[in-house]
Amino acid sequence: MKVTKNTVVSIDYTLRNKEGEVLDTSSGRTPLVYLHGVGQLIPGLENELEGKEKGSSLNVVIAPADAYGERHDSLYHVVPKSGFTGDEEMHVGMQVQLETDNGPAIAVISNIEGEEVTLDLNHPLAGVELHFDVDVVDLREATADEISHGHVHGPGGHHH
Repeated sequence: MKVTKNTVVSIDYTLRNKEGEVLDTSSGRTPLVYLHGVGQLIPGLENELEGKEKGSSLNVVIAPADAYGERHDSLYHVVPKSGFTGDEEMHVGMQVQLETDNGPAIAVISNIEGEEVTLDLNHPLAGVELHFDVDVVDLREATADEISHGHVHGPGGHHH
């Protein structure tokens, strides 16, 4: 069996940046289980996994364009400090949740100057070249329910 659209794939992975720092890993946790071909993974990684078999190991480099995109200056917003609530001391690098016209969004404080706070709404991995080590642990065909819902059910899935 090969990884194709509507295959339920279990992968162990480690994600590093080009400097070799680990950004995310399934090591020590259960494998990541996902439905292939419906956009649950970044496009570059799905493309690399297409056609692979159980037991395959990959070492792939994904460019930002096939991952979380490039960083966009338009996603930096300067807002007044007075607009924030809560007792926590704000600092550069802190994540904050915002209410936007499109629903909640996560931003990172990139600068604090006087009463002005600069928020960065770019994805934290935007503009980052991603280095993945991936092992295909298991494959199975998706059920009709999983295909219609667009995600995995049962162990490792969304419905427990």
